[in-house]
Amino acid sequence: MADTDLQDRDTAHDGEERVEERVQGEGVQFDEENRLRPEFVRAVRESLRDDNEDSTYDLVEPLHPADIADLFELFDREDRAYLANAITDLMSSEVVAELNDYVREDMVEALPAAAVAEIVEQLETDDAVQLIEDLDEGDQRAILAEVEPEDRAAIESALTYPEESAGRLMQRELVAVPESMTVGDLIDYLRAADDLTTEFWEVFVVDHRFHPVGTCQLSWVLRCPRDVALTDVMKRDQTLIPTDMDQEEVALRFQKYALISAAVVDDSGRLVGQLTVDDITHIIAEEAGEDALLLSGAGEGDINEPLRDAYSSRVRWLIANLGTAVVASAIIAYFGAAIEKLVALAVLMPIVASIGGNAGTQTMAVTVRAIAMNQLTRSNTKRLVLRELKVALMNGATIAVLIGAATAVLFTPELGAVIAAAMVINIIISGMAGVLVPVAFDRMNQDPAVASSVFVTMITDSMGFFAFLGLAVASGLVSL
Repeated sequence: MADTDLQDRDTAHDGEERVEERVQGEGVQFDEENRLRPEFVRAVRESLRDDNEDSTYDLVEPLHPADIADLFELFDREDRAYLANAITDLMSSEVVAELNDYVREDMVEALPAAAVAEIVEQLETDDAVQLIEDLDEGDQRAILAEVEPEDRAAIESALTYPEESAGRLMQRELVAVPESMTVGDLIDYLRAADDLTTEFWEVFVVDHRFHPVGTCQLSWVLRCPRDVALTDVMKRDQTLIPTDMDQEEVALRFQKYALISAAVVDDSGRLVGQLTVDDITHIIAEEAGEDALLLSGAGEGDINEPLRDAYSSRVRWLIANLGTAVVASAIIAYFGAAIEKLVALAVLMPIVASIGGNAGTQTMAVTVRAIAMNQLTRSNTKRLVLRELKVALMNGATIAVLIGAATAVLFTPELGAVIAAAMVINIIISGMAGVLVPVAFDRMNQDPAVASSVFVTMITDSMGFFAFLGLAVASGLVSL
C-alpha cells in the first residue's frame, strides 16, 4: 500500500511538472497582453521556410485553437498555405471557426478537398456554411462531394437562404420532442438517443406539425419529478426567428429578450433550426464594426482583405467626396472677391467648416447607432430631431462665444460677431443634417451608415462657407 501511495505521489508530481513546463512554454509564446510574441511567430516562419514540418508542428501544437487562428492571421497569404499543410492534423473545427473570413478562404484553398470535407464534417452546420459559402462554385462542389450525404444536404439547404439571414446562420443540430412526453420520458430519451447534439441549453417542445409550442430548460428538467408532463413545466412564451430575418435584427432580438437560444421557423411555422448566443456575439461585434467602417467609407476595413477589394471599396467614396467638395469650392469661388479684400476671411473659413463637420459627425453617429439598435423609429423621430436641435443650439452658442471673442481680439469686433453668428447657424444645420440624412436613407430602405457621411460632409462644408461669407457680405464688412 505504501509503495502504491508513493507511486501515486510520484505520478502526481510528474504531472505537476508537465503542467508547469507547459505554462512556462506558453510564457515564451505570449507576451504580457496574451498576444503571440514576434520571436515565436518568427520561429514558426523560419521552420516553414526550412521545410521542417515536424519542427513547425511541435511549435504550434501546444497552442489553443483560437491562438492557432491568430497565428494564421499574422502570416502572409503565401505562407498560410505552407502552414496549413504542415499542421493539417491541428486544423480542428475550433480553429476554423475562429479564423478571419479572408484567412479562412486562403486556408481552404490551400488544403485538398478531402481535408476540407473532413473539417466540415466536424463543424456545426452554421460554421460549415461559413467555411464554404464564399468559395467558387466549383470548389464548393468538390468539397461537398466528399461530405457525408446527410451533412451535405443540410449545408446545401442552408446555402439556399440569403446571406446574413437566420436561415444561413442557424444550426440544424437541436433537441425537439413531442408535447405528449413527461419529464421522465424526456430524460430517458436524452440518455438513450446516440445521435443527439452534444451541446444544448434547452429542449424544444413541438406539436404534431413540428411547430414549436414551448421550451424546457435543462435545469427545469433535472429538478422536476419524472411523472410531470412537459406541457406543465415548459415555457410557452418564446421568441421565434423567421428564416429570412436579417442577422442584425436577430442580434437585437437576442439582446432585447436576453436569449440564450431561439427556435428558427420556416414560412409554415415549422421548426427547422436554432440560433444560440455564441453565434450572436460574433454578429453583434461584426455589425458594430461594420457600421463604423461604413460611416468612414472604408468598406469592410479588414487588414486581410485583398488589395483590389480594399481599393475598389474605398475609392468610390473618395470620388463621391471629390464631387461634393466641388460644391464647397464653388461657394468659395463665388465669394472670391470678398476674400481678396479681407484675408482674415480665408484664415477663419476652415474653422467654421471644421467645427460644423465635427458637430454633424457626432449627431450622425448617434443617429445611425439609434437606427441600428431600433431605438429610433417613426414614433420618436420628431423627439430626436428636437433633442438634437437643442443640443446644437447649446453647442453653437458655446463655440460662438469662444470663437467670437477670440476673433474680436485678434481682428475686429465686427468680424467676431459675423463668425459667431455663422458658427451658430452651421452647427444647427450640421446637427439637423446629422439626423435627417440617416433617417432619410432609412426611410428609403437603404443602409444609413453607407452614404450618410458623404452628404453630411457636403452640407456642413458648403453651408459653413456660405453662412460665414454670406454674413460677411450682408453685414457690409466686405463687398463682392
